[in-house]
Amino acid sequence: MASKLIIVMANTDPRNGEELGAPIFQATVAAAMEYEVDVICTATAGRLMKKGVAESLVVKPGSPKTVYDFIKDAHDAGAKFYCCSPNLDLFDMTVDDLIPECSGIVGGAYLIEEVMEGDVKVMTY
Repeated sequence: MASKLIIVMANTDPRNGEELGAPIFQATVAAAMEYEVDVICTATAGRLMKKGVAESLVVKPGSPKTVYDFIKDAHDAGAKFYCCSPNLDLFDMTVDDLIPECSGIVGGAYLIEEVMEGDVKVMTY
């Protein structure tokens, strides 16, 4: 059985909040179950790693809990969030623009190496 879960958020669009709940919640649950969890935010979902973006989003209209609150919950449970390196240029970000819960920047080689050489399961959104 794999001991690590990688959740790739590539097609989840921050402009559509209800798409964001499931992958972040599943990261929280897996981390609470003591699995190693990496959440890689790439493509449009990379915007979530920029300060101020997730704080302004909710999964359900009228909810007092923001997407950033869900990210903090997952992070507190042990999930690690990463921003894909092309997102820095794509969204005019620098490392200083990233939320504190972002553990760093990864490129395409990171994901490929983890999948091909690691004991890992991958979920994509």
